[in-house]
Amino acid sequence: MPEQPPQPARTGLYTPEERARRDATPWTLVQGILAPLQFLVFLVSLALVVRFLWTGEGYAAATISIVIKTFVLYTIMVTGAIWEKVVFGQYLFARPFFWEDVFSFVVIALHTAYLVALYTGQPGPVGQMGIALAAYAAYVVNAGQFLLKLRAARLEAEAASAAATQGAPA
Repeated sequence: MPEQPPQPARTGLYTPEERARRDATPWTLVQGILAPLQFLVFLVSLALVVRFLWTGEGYAAATISIVIKTFVLYTIMVTGAIWEKVVFGQYLFARPFFWEDVFSFVVIALHTAYLVALYTGQPGPVGQMGIALAAYAAYVVNAGQFLLKLRAARLEAEAASAAATQGAPA
């Protein structure tokens, strides 16, 4: 078996090479656009789902919004996998984002379960909305994971910049 080249030392979220690839790839911008778009779609959909559960009205609007949210989720997952491949050399489960990717699959499974429930008509409208709410709760946790990583990356970049400005090694 061929010997693997030595991996660069990881002192933060990104190695310098990974950071350069992250900053150079257009997939970073794609993720930066899709993430807030998905959150906006989520907020609208959540309001429509809660309205349906509260009043019994607006099932069609809530359903359409959940389907749209699910397809935006699928899109961000596929483009995120491409982003990971460009930045880290593998499509999913790169070490810095391993647990976020694991939980993303929980989110995808719940959204997909909703689509199956919608297609089969089971367990009925209220049950389907319950599945959607479970998917949305998982999504909020997953979004929080990614926001914490984004914050860590920003703090890491600020520390590196400050160290470079002072002439100290980063």
